[in-house]
Amino acid sequence: MFIREMLAGLARSNDTNVGYWGPPGPLPDDVQYLGSESDRQFLKQIADRGGIAHLLRSNPIIGIPRGLGLIRRLRRVLQQNQDSRDIFHLNWLQSAFAIPGAGQRALVTVLGTDYKLLNIPGVAALLRRRFSGNRVVLAPNAEWMVPKLENVFGDLVDRVEYVPLGIDNRFYALEPASDQKARRWLSVLRLTRAKLGPLLEWTKELADENNEFHLIGPMQEKINLPPWIHYHGPVTPDTLIRDWYPRATAMITLSQHDEGRPQVLLEAMASGLPVIASRLSAHADLLDSTGGGLMVSSQAEFSAALQTVSDPDTHASLSAEARQTIKATYGTWDDCANRYHALYDRLLRDNDT
Repeated sequence: MFIREMLAGLARSNDTNVGYWGPPGPLPDDVQYLGSESDRQFLKQIADRGGIAHLLRSNPIIGIPRGLGLIRRLRRVLQQNQDSRDIFHLNWLQSAFAIPGAGQRALVTVLGTDYKLLNIPGVAALLRRRFSGNRVVLAPNAEWMVPKLENVFGDLVDRVEYVPLGIDNRFYALEPASDQKARRWLSVLRLTRAKLGPLLEWTKELADENNEFHLIGPMQEKINLPPWIHYHGPVTPDTLIRDWYPRATAMITLSQHDEGRPQVLLEAMASGLPVIASRLSAHADLLDSTGGGLMVSSQAEFSAALQTVSDPDTHASLSAEARQTIKATYGTWDDCANRYHALYDRLLRDNDT
């Protein structure tokens, strides 16, 4: 979904012609799909299995060949379009493996899980080979990634620059429902043990008629959910906006997974939802810079955080701080597109000098 919003923001610029290669789905009217029907089917199969990262984690025997096939197909598309496109905008570091030879201009985003790839022996060296001879900007979506990226690639790339993603305007416009009888604590995530963290254990003694714990997202690992967790499966962003965010008390994430800058937290905060989060670097980076939430590292701290956020005055203060700071820092997808355009211009200018 965030890719679609990004494409729409980029395409709204009068001087930009946008082509897309990726999993099939609804696209903005002004965006051209560049892949073949074979590519569509190949990528749809990966998406239906939970995505390439999930496949690599859960079933490497299938995931590794699919990952290699994905890179081969992407490289072919880039080769076919290298004379007609000024810049390749590649989402996630692993997509840079597909850069076809030298003399290319590429903006490569770094969003979280792909950052962890740098811990695998040989990955940084392979990426350096792909960056060599090309003009590359690395655009992580969180500031805390910048120092390591500069240390590993700073001598090869034109720039490493933090670029925050944008937020759909509809989240900023939400108002909380006034008919709440119970506090609804919401978690929106891909269901894996690492993403859940201690959520199931820590909520056991807290769930009652005044505290409901709701869980939304696709189940990517087989997990037996306890009866005090209300599980609703995956839903669309439209459903979150219409049915869930206006009626939620706060967003909870106790993830132990490697995160970049979780978009779902940004959207929740833009909606006025305070966040209760585990002490990950990504969560600390977000909440330290924006306010609007609390971090916890134990069950006692988690219980205390729920009590704090339940206070109406504290909730109102956190809600206002979350929404105001997110809007000022991240803005809309058009703001994000403008940030990317500034880097496109840099790559084009540098190529001409």
